[in-house]
Amino acid sequence: MRRFTRVHDVETLTREVPLRLCLFDLIYLNGESLVDIPYKERWQHLLEISPADLLAERIISSDTLTVESFLEEAIRSGHEGLMAKRLDSQYTPGRRGKRWLKIKPADHIDLVITAADWGYGRRTGWLSNYHLAVRNEETEQFEVVGKTFKGLTDEQFKWMTAKLQKLKIEEERYTVHVRPEIVVEIAYNEIRRSPKYKSGFALRFARVKRIRDDKPPREVATMDDIRRLYQRKFAYKSKMS
Repeated sequence: MRRFTRVHDVETLTREVPLRLCLFDLIYLNGESLVDIPYKERWQHLLEISPADLLAERIISSDTLTVESFLEEAIRSGHEGLMAKRLDSQYTPGRRGKRWLKIKPADHIDLVITAADWGYGRRTGWLSNYHLAVRNEETEQFEVVGKTFKGLTDEQFKWMTAKLQKLKIEEERYTVHVRPEIVVEIAYNEIRRSPKYKSGFALRFARVKRIRDDKPPREVATMDDIRRLYQRKFAYKSKMS
């Protein structure tokens, strides 16, 4: 993405961020659409027309240890993870579906809940979309870095609703703001820059792993932690060059 739409210093950035073509699927060949044939057949067609050094690296395996080793190798090489595809899967433009699964390792971080939204549908009546915050060491304020309604059981939703109601300091139409006392361990896949939050960052695919009754709010992750974790991904990305 650092190379995309670049119009200045193109030659310099070409050396700093080299690009490599990796072909991973084939959906159109000689005037014929291949989207409805199985992935294993599409790959065979790709083998027949592409030089081997342009093909994305892949394995075919149902062995967990083999796949885990392949994932670790991908991470060390600077990739975010793997894409697992059923050999009989068709190509569905615009979405992966259950036959294509993205496999990415999750990181964990402790955050504090500063507000919660009332749920709807199956979660109607529960405070179930939690505003997750880190501690700003300079201001001693808590700054939101994301929201999630994922990870808890129905019983935990009920417990959280009752607990948050007791911590309420302000309520809007859909949101209850609370004293920052409940700490949760959050699993997430990536940290991104985001203008949506004052912190400037947002967690991607956040979900609650557990409620940290053993940890006070002052010990949650800080803004410095978030910045460090965000910069760490560029250390992995640089391995690609």
